[in-house]
Amino acid sequence: MTAAGLCDCDRAVHALSRCRGATEWGMDIVGLNRIAWDKAVEGGDNPFTQVVSSQQVAEARRGSWAIRLSSQRTVPRDWFPSLPGLRVLCLAAGGGQQAPILAAAGAQVTLLDGSPRQLGQDAFVADRDGLELRLVQGDMANLSVFGDASFDLVVNGFSTLFVPDVGKVWRECRRVLVSGGVLMAGFMNPDEFVFDPDALDQRGEFVVRYPLPYVEHETLDPAELKARIAAGKMFHFSHTMEAQLGGMMDAGFVITGFYEDRRTEKDGNPIRFYMPSDFVVRGVATDPDRAPHAS
Repeated sequence: MTAAGLCDCDRAVHALSRCRGATEWGMDIVGLNRIAWDKAVEGGDNPFTQVVSSQQVAEARRGSWAIRLSSQRTVPRDWFPSLPGLRVLCLAAGGGQQAPILAAAGAQVTLLDGSPRQLGQDAFVADRDGLELRLVQGDMANLSVFGDASFDLVVNGFSTLFVPDVGKVWRECRRVLVSGGVLMAGFMNPDEFVFDPDALDQRGEFVVRYPLPYVEHETLDPAELKARIAAGKMFHFSHTMEAQLGGMMDAGFVITGFYEDRRTEKDGNPIRFYMPSDFVVRGVATDPDRAPHAS
């Protein structure tokens, strides 16, 4: 964490101590999660920070490629338009994974991510393997740096749990896509957030603890919050299925594909035995005047 980050942390906790709870304090969620993802890259253990190999890039150039937007299953190839020349936005998808593969397969790829270190992973792969990638640091819920109808495909892997308002994300995705453009997004099963995560991970027990939707910083007292910020940990949000799928439809997407996935665990978390861990959805951007829920 930088010196500026530590200073911001102290000011934030001081402000929190003067109010009733975190909901009354304008937390810089984007900034805190940026610091946490930078720290994850430094740690090297998070699977979403581990870059693809040169062999995978070479195979993608030959037409043999796949990407994942969830824990295990790869996205069906028939979900994709033809990639050569396709304008693709990899949204909050840093880490040197999806963007290099799609670029090697012929797409014109722009990657937006909040973490400089995650973007650095993609820059590393691009330099290593001679790929063209446009890298942009920014907030996935604010795509104002891009004009309307700038992309043909938006790919978003498993990152909406880091934003408080997923509806903003889907509206921005629709704005930057051409009519008929495709959105592919993976997200965590919101039901998992009802359980105590320590009980799941450490003892393999299901302990119902939190009402949904889950807002992590609202569950912490000031001391816990200060410790979490100081440790550079991420802050999470669950989103209802209405917010995820209904939000896509409200933004102007027609849902054309959906599947479930189950992650593998090495920490004893038994969730995968009882319910899916992840969901992946495909939506097609409608004409704004013909959006399913347009007024």
